Amino acid sequence: MKRILQTAGSAKRFDLEAVESALRVAVLAAGARALAEVLRGVGCGRRSAAVVCACGAEMRSTGLAPKELMTILGEVGFTRSRYECPVCGQTRYPGDEELDVVGTSRSPGLRRMMARAGHRDAFKEGRDDLRAYAGITVSAKDVERVAEKIGAEMEVWSAQERKALLAAEEERGPRPIPKAIPIMYVEYDGTGVPMVPAEVKGRKGKQEDGSAKTRDAKLGCVFTQTATDEEGRPVRDPQSTSFVGAIETAEVFGERIYAEALRRGLNSAAKVVVLGDGARWIRGLAELHFHQAVFIIDLYHAKEHVADLCKLLWPQDDYQSKRQRIRWWTDLEEGKVEKIVREARQQASLQKSTPEKVETEIHYLEENRERMRYSAFREQGLFVGSGVVEAGCKTVIGKRLKQSGMEWSVRGANAIISLRCMFLSGRVEDFWESRCA
Repeated sequence: MKRILQTAGSAKRFDLEAVESALRVAVLAAGARALAEVLRGVGCGRRSAAVVCACGAEMRSTGLAPKELMTILGEVGFTRSRYECPVCGQTRYPGDEELDVVGTSRSPGLRRMMARAGHRDAFKEGRDDLRAYAGITVSAKDVERVAEKIGAEMEVWSAQERKALLAAEEERGPRPIPKAIPIMYVEYDGTGVPMVPAEVKGRKGKQEDGSAKTRDAKLGCVFTQTATDEEGRPVRDPQSTSFVGAIETAEVFGERIYAEALRRGLNSAAKVVVLGDGARWIRGLAELHFHQAVFIIDLYHAKEHVADLCKLLWPQDDYQSKRQRIRWWTDLEEGKVEKIVREARQQASLQKSTPEKVETEIHYLEENRERMRYSAFREQGLFVGSGVVEAGCKTVIGKRLKQSGMEWSVRGANAIISLRCMFLSGRVEDFWESRCA
């Protein structure tokens, strides 16, 4: 320590950064030596109970075996007992189990840091951040393996939680529950994730040749609202948003988002609102799992349909198309969907031939008219836009999985999506506490 200070002080000016760096190295090295002392004797010596193999046979001790652990303090060595099954030949290290380092040379603390680094940005960036912030040297591939492994473990944990929630809901039956949550919102949408060629082989997509380069990741969020502002506009409760998502079928995702709503207190919500576009799978899940909820078509998507309808009805008159769009948007915000439909049909009847898409857009408005009573929804102080989940598609998935040059396997993408949902929902500590328990 004295040598470090003397070296820094002998220069023309005191190099504080050099001292900081040198002291950090020294402190970490001292911490690693202290940790090695703490681990001395863990997982070795006589045991009060027999060590039993998975096959049921009692295992025999074959002596001690050393192991090098990479920790947040540096490399640490320890020695633990090795057991072998005389029947099937499997081995166990009770010390590894006690320290949660079975099948890995990285400590739980280091794995947690690597998972955090891996969920935030590209794995190379995570590698560089670990080196700069913590003095930990690992490869980008190390960060990838650990982050995806922890993400996969989080998905297993959340799947077990979902199963328990759905089973409990089935057993609960129609018992009254106090309505402690004024308004709960459920939003979900899909966004494409770039995949490796093997994951999209033979799938139809939006490329010129009809092939696909992406797979659809479904993302859902749940949040609550307690109040409105002075102007009567809804205010989302702070820190109330949680996310779930995966590349999976709509049917499987439906159980995922429903279980998340149950976890967040669906049955104790006085009012439930489902917000989304009018896609068939979104409506289908709302009708299946949230049939008593108020279903609102996102206003922005509804306006897009009206704008497309105007372009179809006045294909040669851009001025009239824009003018009518403004009028119908005003009608839409006032919930006058029938007026738009009536006027659109009148205009369509004046055309010599009506494109099939015109009828499709009119049918969309007719079918969803009760979900577009925006003035009435606003009078109730409700949100009419699905901006939370749309922003989530960009931040939870897009920001991390859709960077330039990225291609994913379904397994890897789902692991990172699970990881990011846990972090951005504030549930990481729940996972680690459950793991420790």
